[in-house]
Amino acid sequence: MNLPAKQNESNAAVQNLYSDAYDWTNQCVKCGYCLPACPTYESMGVESASPRGRINLVKMAAEGKIDFQKDLAEPIDLCLGCRACETACPVGVPYGHILEAAKEAIENSPSANQKNKMTRIKKLALVHLFPYPKRMNRIGSAVQLYQKTGLSKLIRSSKVLQKVSPALAHLEQALPDIETSSKRIRPGTLMPAKGETKLKVAFFTGCIMDSMMSRINRLSIELLTIAGCEVIIPENQNCCGALHSHQGETKQAKALAKRNIQAFMQTDADVIVNNAGGCGASLLEYGHLLAEDQESAAAARAFSEKSKDISQILHQLGPLPFTEEWQGIVSYQDSCHLRNVQKVQKEPRLLLQSIPGVSYVEMEGFDRCCASGGIYNLLHFDESMKILDEKMKNFKETKATTIVTVNPGCQMQMSIGIQREGAANQMKSLHLVEILAKACGLD
Repeated sequence: MNLPAKQNESNAAVQNLYSDAYDWTNQCVKCGYCLPACPTYESMGVESASPRGRINLVKMAAEGKIDFQKDLAEPIDLCLGCRACETACPVGVPYGHILEAAKEAIENSPSANQKNKMTRIKKLALVHLFPYPKRMNRIGSAVQLYQKTGLSKLIRSSKVLQKVSPALAHLEQALPDIETSSKRIRPGTLMPAKGETKLKVAFFTGCIMDSMMSRINRLSIELLTIAGCEVIIPENQNCCGALHSHQGETKQAKALAKRNIQAFMQTDADVIVNNAGGCGASLLEYGHLLAEDQESAAAARAFSEKSKDISQILHQLGPLPFTEEWQGIVSYQDSCHLRNVQKVQKEPRLLLQSIPGVSYVEMEGFDRCCASGGIYNLLHFDESMKILDEKMKNFKETKATTIVTVNPGCQMQMSIGIQREGAANQMKSLHLVEILAKACGLD
């Protein structure tokens, strides 16, 4: 469908990015079912912070009635991208695709401000850091050294980070203890199944998971092998591109997707497994991302069809060989992208409930975003903490001592929430893989 002829001149250069998004906005019937599902509408209380309001703004910008930067950029940037509205929508409006098209259009509009310091830092990280595994791993090794030498304790006691940026100070304290690089599973490694081979899987390591949470990757692979999987870690894999898509860097997201497709489809794996909800959603949507690329569309669809979260595979091949009982109450915080995009809800819960000794309690608002949102908690710290504090109220009511997540951002965000409650000695935030591995006697 062609856009209206009347265009704002400053918007004309990005209309070719917007034709699909404009069509999608016309699907919205403005019923308001999305409003109670939206965490930013609940916390901010204004229509422009709701999915319905943002969709209307996108439509108006596409029609040339408002300016991309002046009127649209801030409401779109304040969206967490949790996509809970898609689950609530009775007519199936693809809000996530509208959001990413809007971000791409904003990023490429003639009036885009590239002089902002935070914008420059963000672009530097997206272009020169996340796409390069070796660079990310060097940072991980540097952080590991920072922790091991005790410099982290000195920095925390000085409160210098708190003065520079409360967001960075909270994030630094939420970082898990990082393993030495010698324990990191190397690309190209083939790990045989322990016992009968039930499935051949290719494991997606991710960028944050590989550099900052390599222990969870290592334990993920060990769990897969004891469940009967032969595991290959393909060489030349890279960042999934989720952060790039979320920040309007669609061209680079596509390039990263193509490299991953080439790396993984060269294996004869039955399934492509990941352990991060946000990454998994991105991998699952490669078919959509590259739908108009004639050379890559078919391979992208095949890749997406093979992509699964680790909880799906462990549940499918279970039960796991548990050797230890878990003491205490456990609750589960859904990863928005695992729940709302990948539609995986029951498997993590069933796995948790299968652990000997576990007392599982469902948290009120378990399906509500924790407000990590990729780098949202860095870019919009105050807004993020307001939503997180409400989440922590619900968590405390469960009387649980362990909150389990399936996404690195969620795990660190919940750790920040525990810090803010002053409850680091009573509560902890774990990845699903960590609690399962502990119950199976794995280190």
